[in-house]
Amino acid sequence: MSVFFAQTLDEMASRDDLLGRSGMEFMQDMLAGRISAAPLAATLNFKVTEVLDGEVTFEGTPRVHCTNPMRGVHGGWYGALLDSVMGCAVMTRLPKGRVYTTLEYKVNLTRAIQIGQRVQAKGFIDHVGRSTATARGEVRGLEDDKLYATATTTCLILDP
Repeated sequence: MSVFFAQTLDEMASRDDLLGRSGMEFMQDMLAGRISAAPLAATLNFKVTEVLDGEVTFEGTPRVHCTNPMRGVHGGWYGALLDSVMGCAVMTRLPKGRVYTTLEYKVNLTRAIQIGQRVQAKGFIDHVGRSTATARGEVRGLEDDKLYATATTTCLILDP
């Protein structure tokens, strides 16, 4: 599997590409490399690895540019990873022509991820309605299966 990350706005999937597919089709096309993944994912070194109905998996490895002044992995890295994977789980349930945006999310860090440590993040749907969705997420070590963070989100579902 090759993951394509857009380097310019012209390389990104257009709004018509998004709106012409169901959310599940969009996520499957992203996984297959037929449309570009979010540039943020390349910057923060994570990628989508599995797409199921109501569940999405990412894998990632924080690098040194993702550290805080104390040289630990910045909480924003956990937050961006979890916000992304939970939002993508919501995306799998959206019909053609609907989009989502994060209304709020909460992250709980349970242990420190080390620079260069491979982790897996999973996002799971709890509820998808006409105008809102809720989901939860977790980050676990790929080698040790320890829990590193959990999160919840509420997303707004919109007509563009």
